[in-house]
Amino acid sequence: MAKKNYQVMAQGIVEKAGGEGNIVSATHCMTRLRLVLRDASKFDTDGVKGVPGVLNVIIQNGEYQIVIGQDVPDLYAEIQKFNGIKAGGAVEDAEAAAKDLAQDHGNVANAILSFIGGTFSPVIPVLVAGGLTGAVLSLLTSVFGVSAESGTYTVFYAINQATFYFLPIFIGFAAANRLKSNGFLGAFLGAILLYSSINGAEGLDFFGIPIQTITYNSTVFPVILGVLFMSVVYKFLQKHTPVFLKTIFVPLITMLITVPVTLIVLGPIGNTLGTWLANGVYAIYQAVPPLAVMIIGITTPLMVFFGMNNATYPVVFALMAAVNSDPLICIGMAPANVAVGGACLAAALLAKSVEEKSVSVSAGITALCGITEPGVYGVLFPKTYPLIGAMIGGGIGGLLAGLLGMTQYVISTPGFISLPAYIDPNGSSYNLMVSLVVMIVAVVLGFVATYLLGKRMQAKQ
Repeated sequence: MAKKNYQVMAQGIVEKAGGEGNIVSATHCMTRLRLVLRDASKFDTDGVKGVPGVLNVIIQNGEYQIVIGQDVPDLYAEIQKFNGIKAGGAVEDAEAAAKDLAQDHGNVANAILSFIGGTFSPVIPVLVAGGLTGAVLSLLTSVFGVSAESGTYTVFYAINQATFYFLPIFIGFAAANRLKSNGFLGAFLGAILLYSSINGAEGLDFFGIPIQTITYNSTVFPVILGVLFMSVVYKFLQKHTPVFLKTIFVPLITMLITVPVTLIVLGPIGNTLGTWLANGVYAIYQAVPPLAVMIIGITTPLMVFFGMNNATYPVVFALMAAVNSDPLICIGMAPANVAVGGACLAAALLAKSVEEKSVSVSAGITALCGITEPGVYGVLFPKTYPLIGAMIGGGIGGLLAGLLGMTQYVISTPGFISLPAYIDPNGSSYNLMVSLVVMIVAVVLGFVATYLLGKRMQAKQ
């Protein structure tokens, strides 16, 4: 599950804007990167629009405004690394932001997906590290004979379990930051939900109002809903509280309001949503497993391109909670990701220029490891035929995975680098072997389909 490569985006924009020396200054508002240029004739409008991640270009009052979306601060951080560009920081333009958000999101569903994806994206390194530690544990016990009673096992077990037990804290922090609220208060809310007298407590009430018994560890929806509410309260208090009282009273009142509302109303709603999501998705999977996984395999490159891939994490966690593994999302993404690698390598073989070969080979290798954004943005969509080839490889690989009952036991970036994630904790090697076969098939088919399509296209030219 890759995310935007802001470094590549920054390099592409600067290059198409006439180079570092042509940019007098750079600022940003909520959704746009704003450039002032020395020579307007050097600005390649179509070229900038073609940079993956750029939504639009607007030229207004001599300022070149590049529409990115709410993640523009991440791009701006890379722009700041160019020594020759004067960085002017953030500027206010509520009208522009409103227009861009309306175009960017289009509807409520897309806005929700954008928020969820932006929340989970910063947490991915923690999930990968903690998840793969679970695979390391399986290897230590099944292969190296490490006792579950040993100190070594205890340390590794703590790393693995802490990742998911304290997940509401990580999600709370990331969600609050995404909402441009106070990240530490978001983490604080997650910690409160996990406190021993709250988490799973029975017979609890607040001024006589009963509080439902809920186990919050490893959940995501309760803290997300709580942070959404907290953000509204926090921003309201920040706006209407006198400056000399903000430091003390804003965080205090925010939490005094947020915590009871979360425990009484939002936590139960979030817990129910998570349960419904898990049951619904798993029911679909059980009805037609091969077809369900195949659809994920086909559509993953599209989800990566539109930034929707990280929005699937709540489904993954819901499945993990329900059946202790993920037989659908990550399983469909595994053959899809490596198929992108095969498609990129085939495109490299067909490429005529050294630069194209270099880009395709690099993108192919990273995709085999599970990081597909360079390949999706730099190879698949610009050339089209590798996209079709990757979708063929990912789709057939997903179909095979569904037929053979492949599953993923820990959360990790789907790809060859995460093979330990497919080790069955019970000691069986079946799932690991199936996973290896599925991904090899996906790579080969992605490569062959892309090569044949590319050859056919070249023959027509």
